[in-house]
Amino acid sequence: MKYEHKKEAVLLLEDGTVFKGYAVGAKGTASGEVAFNTGVYGYQEIFTDPSYFGQILVLTPSHVGNYGVKEDEIESSSIKIEGLVCKKFSQHHSRLGSSDSLQGYFEKDNKVGISDVDTRALTRHIRSSGAMNAIISSEILDIDKLTEVLNEVPSMDGLELSSKVSTKESYFFGDENAQHKVSVLDYGVKQNILRCLADRGCYLKVFPHNATKEELLEWNPDGVMLSNGPGDPSAMPDAIKTVENIVDSGIPLFGICLGHQILALSQGLTTKKMHNGHRGVNHPVKNLETTKCEVTSQNHGFVVEWDSAKNADGITITHQHLNDDSLAGIRLDNKNAFSVQFHPESSAGPNDSRYLFDQFIENIKENKEVNV
Repeated sequence: MKYEHKKEAVLLLEDGTVFKGYAVGAKGTASGEVAFNTGVYGYQEIFTDPSYFGQILVLTPSHVGNYGVKEDEIESSSIKIEGLVCKKFSQHHSRLGSSDSLQGYFEKDNKVGISDVDTRALTRHIRSSGAMNAIISSEILDIDKLTEVLNEVPSMDGLELSSKVSTKESYFFGDENAQHKVSVLDYGVKQNILRCLADRGCYLKVFPHNATKEELLEWNPDGVMLSNGPGDPSAMPDAIKTVENIVDSGIPLFGICLGHQILALSQGLTTKKMHNGHRGVNHPVKNLETTKCEVTSQNHGFVVEWDSAKNADGITITHQHLNDDSLAGIRLDNKNAFSVQFHPESSAGPNDSRYLFDQFIENIKENKEVNV
């Protein structure tokens, strides 16, 4: 049903597919790669995840916004998605402790969205046709004009984006009297990664994406964390070389998502762009070393190629995604480094994989004992 007080909006995909709906959030135009998330909760954490930078996000649940937003449920300083596509967008919210409506939150960060879209049909289309660029607008409804704008949007393939979301200056996080010190390379780090490390007795120094090995190790850390982030890992040659040098130093290292991909590339493995990516809080992963299965939180459009890891010397594949058998984790046999494609810190998502932080801490403790 059409309500007169709603402003019309349009979603145009790169292949010419058009979806019409109504404007939510700020009025305007937004473009980027369209991606869908299969989670049914945690929308605020998802919206503020820096790994979504450069993407228009499709939510598959039937409604969003009903519980508003809270100041302490963020993964970065602002909304990082380029735009939102949803079915029903709630202008009203009800929740103890909420600080704003989702509408107010989007207006504050000047983020554009479109509602009343058949998101299940859109998701099936992306799943079949693959990831592609898209544009949302509530100010330009002419398809020909939108097409001209969309044609100028760069492809995610080959696009470096970490520099857009990484900290510009180093900063500290946690208790300075903590037992361990960890240097964090910020490619677009989620706050809950920092919290999970701090909760396990780590004092953190978070470095910009382009920090050198010397800068990271000058602080004399006990371990190094490679964070998540957006974009194509193969477009980050300097980061790849830096991680190669860190691995060679022998210091314990743990990589998540983009950090995992950069670690793999530093060891001569290859990555590829996925057909439509993995995004959601319900992805099954098998730990090949314990044979246990975990329900994981994921958000990535690139993946390490299985055969490149299988055929490499000194690499053990530790985790496998059970939906498509893609590679989900590796360990370097002769170096103190491991990584996973998924998000053990979750937020949003289940806590099945948080043991990986404990594993990292154990590696740090063992390395400290050896080097006493």
